[in-house]
Formats: sequence, C-alpha cells, structure tokens
Amino acid sequence: MNEDYSYINKKIVEWYLLNKRDLPWRNTKDAYHIWISEIILQQTRVAQGYDYYLRFIKRFPDVKQLAEADEDDVMKLWQGLGYYSRARNLHAAAKKIMSAFAGVFPSSYKDILSLKGIGEYTAAAIASFSFGLPHAVVDGNVYRVLSRLFGAAYPIDSTQGKKYFAELADKLMDKDEPGLYNQAVMEFGALQCVPVSPRCDICPLSDVCIAYAQSAVDKYPVKQGKAKTKERFFNYLDIRCGRFLFLQKRVGNDIWKNLYELPLIETEAAISIEELMKTEAFGNMFEGAGRLTFKSTEIRLKHILSHRIIYARFYRIEVEKDENLSKNYIRVEGSDMDKYAVSRLVHKYFEVTENSLL
Repeated sequence: MNEDYSYINKKIVEWYLLNKRDLPWRNTKDAYHIWISEIILQQTRVAQGYDYYLRFIKRFPDVKQLAEADEDDVMKLWQGLGYYSRARNLHAAAKKIMSAFAGVFPSSYKDILSLKGIGEYTAAAIASFSFGLPHAVVDGNVYRVLSRLFGAAYPIDSTQGKKYFAELADKLMDKDEPGLYNQAVMEFGALQCVPVSPRCDICPLSDVCIAYAQSAVDKYPVKQGKAKTKERFFNYLDIRCGRFLFLQKRVGNDIWKNLYELPLIETEAAISIEELMKTEAFGNMFEGAGRLTFKSTEIRLKHILSHRIIYARFYRIEVEKDENLSKNYIRVEGSDMDKYAVSRLVHKYFEVTENSLL
C-alpha cells in the first residue's frame, strides 16, 4: 500500500476503534444478518433502521423462514421504512438462495452480486464483512470522505467519478483486513466527516485533507445535477359501509408496489371535490352505492419521495350499498386493518384523523 494511503487507512481505523457505535450487525459474521442490515440501512438512518433490524431478525431469523414467508407479511413488517422495492427484493433473493444455493448464503462476490436488490456496494459490504474478501465499499459516506481528503472534483454521479472513487477506495483498503477498513471508513463518514459543518478541528486527518486546506469542505462531493422532481396529485376516498372500509393493492411498476391503499383517483392537477365528483372515474367507483354522505372535511397531505412530490387529498364517504365496491376493492373490517401494509402517506392520514383502526 502506498505510504500516504497507509497513513490514511491507519488513522481511520484508529478513529473507528475509539468511536464506533455498538451495533448488533457488527458483532456477527453471519452473512444473512449482515445482508438484512445493509438492505435496511440503504436510504435509512441507523437510528430508524435499528429497531426494524431487530424485529426483522426476530420474525425471520434465517433465510429459509424469510423465503417461505408470505410477501404481505414481509411488506407489513417493512411498513414505514419506505423504498418498498427493498423488501420485495429481499424476499425474492431469499427464495433464490433456497433454490440456487441450497439455502446457504453465497460466499463469492459474484454470487452475492447475482441476488436481486444487491448492487456493487452491498455485495462488497457482505463479502468483506462476512467472508473477508478484498472488495472496497463505496457509499455516500465514502464518496464524501474520499472527495474531501483528495480534493477530488469528479462528479460522484458520473461514470468517470464512480470509476475514480472505486479505484481510490480499493487502493486505500487494507487487503488483509478489508472488513475492518470498510466498516471504519463508512463510520468515519457517518459520524466525523458529516455532510454539514463537520468538526474538522478535531479530525485526525485534517493535516492531509485537501478540502480542509482549501477551506472548501462544503464544496465536496461534487454532483452533476439533481433529477427533475415530478408532482403528482392523489385523491383518496376513505369509503365506509357500516364497519367495513375498502382497500386496493398497488400493482404495476410504480411507487409503493404491492402495498395497500384507499381507493384512489389520480388527476393531472389538484382539483376540488366538486370537480372530482364529475369525473368518470368517480362515477364508476360509486356506481350502485346509493346515497353518498361526506363524514369529514377534506384532509390535505404533502408527501415527498425521491424525485416525486405527492399532493394528496382524502375524503371520508359513507355509502348505503357496497355490492359493486366489494367486487372492485378489498372489503376489510376496521379491526383487521393492521394486517395490511400501507404506504406512509396513507398511514399518516389515519394518524391525522386519529382513527383507531391502525
């Protein structure tokens, strides 16, 4: 290892051994447990993911039980974490491990990478943490640390940038203890070299950090540009008939796939309930339902996702008859609502209305 790289590696590992958080997935080399933790922590802060990890491992202690679980059970346990494709991919990958690898988590980087939902970063993490294989991790924390240390202005969302940082991470990694270094550099980025206002005055690498020397720490890492945000307008109908309400399962290649939600009419722009009632979709939904009674005022919620902003309006409506609704939607007793995994947006609606069904 180059002398400069060796110095950086040594300092980061020393810092890690003194400052690391005591987390359950760091006290094991079980590839299944490490895999679960890595998937949960994608797009999720440790503070939020910690309890989800414990619940997930308790409910599905091994890959066999995860593979044999009903997808709805997996999605319900994941509810609130967001990015639900992670849960679907976990379930699919568990089934592949059972069928293609005889129920044993694969131990080669190539085979780990072949599992659904696992990219280069996650494969490197599992390979190095569980099996001691020399594959460097490069996540958001690592991009930030390396770009600041080396004053590297290559955009991290460009092909050139990804190649540069992957090669740099590999040079910095101690091939004899890849797992230790990978854990250390990620933790260093999470706790020390943080995105905003890092404590550079107490950083063990401030003496070799180019960004710090240039007083340009806040300029790194560099990105090409953000994707355009799309606005969507959802009109949810909380339809009641006696003690029953109605749900539908989201299908197709869209957000919240396989989660449940209230009957929905999506429109091109925000519209009033009077305008909504004039639409063909509304007429079809309530055909044969008899008299409609609006039981509460309109509830408006804004929900922000990656590259999307959802503007949602909720209306609670009581109907006289539910024959056609029962044909087109899932008829659910209020007391059974906790069996269905819903999006955070729909869950927030029930929280706002202080509904006792969830």
